[in-house]
Amino acid sequence: MAAAETRPDLESMAHARSTAATQAGERAAAGLDALRLATDRLLEVVDQMDESTAHGPSLCPGWSRAHVITHLARNADALVNLLTWARTGVEHQMYTSRADRDADIEEGAQRPWRLLDEDLRAACERFESAAARLSPDAWRAEVTGPKGRPLRADEIPWFRLREVWVHLVDLDRDFGFDDISDEHLEVLLEDVIRAYHGRADVPPMRLRVELPGGRQRDWDVNGAGSTVSPIRGGASAVLAWLTGRGDGSTLAGELPELPPWA
Repeated sequence: MAAAETRPDLESMAHARSTAATQAGERAAAGLDALRLATDRLLEVVDQMDESTAHGPSLCPGWSRAHVITHLARNADALVNLLTWARTGVEHQMYTSRADRDADIEEGAQRPWRLLDEDLRAACERFESAAARLSPDAWRAEVTGPKGRPLRADEIPWFRLREVWVHLVDLDRDFGFDDISDEHLEVLLEDVIRAYHGRADVPPMRLRVELPGGRQRDWDVNGAGSTVSPIRGGASAVLAWLTGRGDGSTLAGELPELPPWA
């Protein structure tokens, strides 16, 4: 009798696991599709540089464009480590240490533009290849992301997508947040806002954002409720302000001073 009662439970658990794996695989696939579009744009921008522009200043304080390009290449490799961890179950941290990460970026930024370009392209290809090796079930695995926070594997393509879009803006080559595809803006906003939740150095605030297609959406950050006067503006302008890439001059409402976003 006990065995007969146990079998349906096992079948139910197996079905739930299969459903969860399918959903994780679908979320990862959607992120990878979005990432391919962003990566193509990134590679196009870098391909059109030359030696002078590649080593000119970026929008990241203290970094040249070469630093940003190198960071994007090493970030792709670091995320390959997490994909390998998810696939094998063997821990592979993103970086051996923060100091090593910074040293790799500084050293890599001194290379000629052509090497920067080739390195970035190869790193993006390594990421794509590593992602293709994950099964739907592996996309459910939990690994440790930046700053020690838990990260499910199906979030990794979306994490990379944020890195590519934001640092494309940092390259300061006729690409701004207005140029991000409409379908990615809301996803990017959610990701950026999520990074502010629960931080003691972030004041409560309410955002009322005008999204593409005429929609409007509110976000409450750190306990802000309907009694808090909202900060209002378009999606790209809000995104630029939240990431420290814009001064918020086109936004309405009282803007608090924000700590560095990332």
